[in-house]
Amino acid sequence: DFLCISLVNGFIQLRYNLGDKTVILQTSQKVHATGDTWHSLKAGRVGNEGYLDLDGINITQKASPGMKALDTHTDFFVGGVSSLNLVNSMAVESEPTGFTGCIREIVINNKELKLTVTDPKAGANVGDCDGTVCGYTVCKNNGTCQVENSGFSCSCPQEWIGSTCEQSIHCSQNRCGSQALCIPQPTSASYICVCALGWSGKYCDSKIRFFIAKFIGNSYIKYTDPYYGKRDLQHSRISLNFTTNQTEGLIVWMGKGEDEDNDFLAIGLANGTLKVVINLGERISVPLIHSKYSTCCDEKWHFVTVVQNQTCIKVYLDEEIIIFEDIDPQRKYTALNYGGICYFGGFEIGRKVNTVTAGLFQKEFIGKIKDVVLFQDSKKIQLMKAEGYNVYNGN
Repeated sequence: DFLCISLVNGFIQLRYNLGDKTVILQTSQKVHATGDTWHSLKAGRVGNEGYLDLDGINITQKASPGMKALDTHTDFFVGGVSSLNLVNSMAVESEPTGFTGCIREIVINNKELKLTVTDPKAGANVGDCDGTVCGYTVCKNNGTCQVENSGFSCSCPQEWIGSTCEQSIHCSQNRCGSQALCIPQPTSASYICVCALGWSGKYCDSKIRFFIAKFIGNSYIKYTDPYYGKRDLQHSRISLNFTTNQTEGLIVWMGKGEDEDNDFLAIGLANGTLKVVINLGERISVPLIHSKYSTCCDEKWHFVTVVQNQTCIKVYLDEEIIIFEDIDPQRKYTALNYGGICYFGGFEIGRKVNTVTAGLFQKEFIGKIKDVVLFQDSKKIQLMKAEGYNVYNGN
């Protein structure tokens, strides 16, 4: 499989192969080689339907029956590859050549790649395109960069300060604790403090401990499983207690949540009923919804357990089995490669649940979680020792 974007005789081409045939899309307008004009390019696919957009002019290839997943499991190359003979002959129109020009602001599946010296895994023969110390986005928040004898300076918009316009004026004199985040509130010319795990109070200056985690919305805990390398990922299990009065919310997401290729197992609420979704590969997300009766949103404690035995999924609610399903009798993918990452209640600040989960769940969890156990571990997870914000003592 491959997906390749290239410049061919002045036109932009998108080519991709999902395992059965190569699809080719080409822009109707040329990119003129003047060297001083930036162009906006958007390309991708939904299933096997591709789209290509150059400066707002869109080309869409209607899908025909065929494979729907891009299975690459390789590095991502920009501008060229380490050896051009590695390029699939169908990925380009003629002999492959490296790109000459400037590239900036690459966003893959809503995640921006940092085109710096240190962030990529490797590279060669790449320089600063701007040619000055200003570069691209040196000044944050629409600041204007000026070249100076001593380097550069930033002229900041009215509500931003700092050497690179990185700080809101509303947070310049904030009293938030050292572990807290200051979130500016421009409408009230003020700010609020978002507390790191283990802290509370208006300024996040009060140390707390808890065994029951209370989520208030815009909250999350990110737990890294220290035993992930020793797990049998064909036989996974998670159990926990939760209580809420909300009808929507993501309770737990086992998986990295970085892009659409990541495996995951998710538990949450949708329309007041328990919803479990699992993806073992090929981006086939199988929702399992318990719709017999709605008992999850009554502010009582409920015990949920999800057991994955290869492709067989069992879901228990209050120790009663409510779902037992084989999500893939063909056994094509049988392991939950979740990367050792478990999110509880939501994702990092600024990452919306409905965006990260592609609409599988609509909002962050509001309620309480306790007694989380992974696999057949004898001990409960100590949520207090994980990473997180906006989570409080629910005892």
